[in-house]
Amino acid sequence: MATETSDLLTAAAPPTVAVVRGIADDQLHLSTPCRDYSVRDLLNHLFQVVVNFQDLAVKRAVTWAEKPDHLTDDWRSRFEVEVDRLIVAWTDPASSEGVSPGMGMPQTTVGGMVLLDLTVHGWDLAVATGQPYAPAPNATAALQQLTEQLAPTARQMGAFADPVPTDPTVPELDRLLGLTGRDPRWSAVD
Repeated sequence: MATETSDLLTAAAPPTVAVVRGIADDQLHLSTPCRDYSVRDLLNHLFQVVVNFQDLAVKRAVTWAEKPDHLTDDWRSRFEVEVDRLIVAWTDPASSEGVSPGMGMPQTTVGGMVLLDLTVHGWDLAVATGQPYAPAPNATAALQQLTEQLAPTARQMGAFADPVPTDPTVPELDRLLGLTGRDPRWSAVD
């Protein structure tokens, strides 16, 4: 059985997995649109998000303090395996019920947060490494309202920067990026 979150993750995963697979080892030092994060740092963060949100789907506590290096062995294939596990974890209808004991917010919001990370960080990594990125349209549409709702707290916590104004006629992804404090026109400068 699927849930709305698992359906959206299923749609959002392939473009991000493709970007991760396309990152060369000699690109790991490059800057990203995420302040203070290199490609390596952002990959490790996204790996940790994907793994921790598997536990959050089943309402287990997670720790964010540990920062393991996930970029060992065949990390590109392992990332895809972990994303598949994430989707399966959010397929259970119980994953969307109640309040997250670890996050203190509705499970549906927690599921939206991992969708947001997978989508936005997919773009971050794509533009940092010069790859194309076409997110799932239904994912970006679903994330607009959630991002507006989370933005004030996310800015206070330093997860989002100040919003970047975008024209209402630009693609939904650009508006979503602007809400998170990213400039949709960002490009790497060596």
